[in-house]
Amino acid sequence: MKRNCWTAFVLLAAALITAGCSGIPRRERDQETLDRYLRYAGPPVDHITYLGHYDNWQTVSRYQIVLWTGINDAYLITVSSPCENLQFAQRIGITQTANTISSRFDAVLVKGWRCQINEIRPINYLKLRQDLREEHAREKAEKAEKAQP
Repeated sequence: MKRNCWTAFVLLAAALITAGCSGIPRRERDQETLDRYLRYAGPPVDHITYLGHYDNWQTVSRYQIVLWTGINDAYLITVSSPCENLQFAQRIGITQTANTISSRFDAVLVKGWRCQINEIRPINYLKLRQDLREEHAREKAEKAEKAQP
C-alpha cells in the first residue's frame, strides 16, 4: 500500500513539474506565431464572405485566432474580452449571417462563451508560405555549406 502511494506521489510530482515547465516555451512559440501572422496581415475589414464552413483554425493568442476559409484564405480574428478558454479550445463555432462574418456583430463561440469579434484582418497567406519556403531553403543551404570542409 505504501509503495502504491509513493509511486502515485512521484508520478503526480513529475506531471506537475512537466506541466509547469512546458508553459514557457508554448507562450514564446505562440508569440512568434502571432508576430509572423501580424507581419502578413492587411488592414482590418468589416466582414468576410465564405461558403458556410471553414477549413481550419488556430489559436495564436488569448484573444486571437487565425481562421482559414479556404486553402489560401486566412484571416486574423480578434475577439473582445472576456473570452475564457480560447487558447485551450479544441472546438469553436462562429456566428454568421448569409455566409458573411461581420466584425462587431458576429462572435466566436467557445465552451459556452460568446466572444464578440472586434477585428478581422486578411492574411496574405500565399506570401507567408512562400517566404517560409525561402527561409527554410536558405537555412538548408547554410547547413550544407557548414557541413562541407
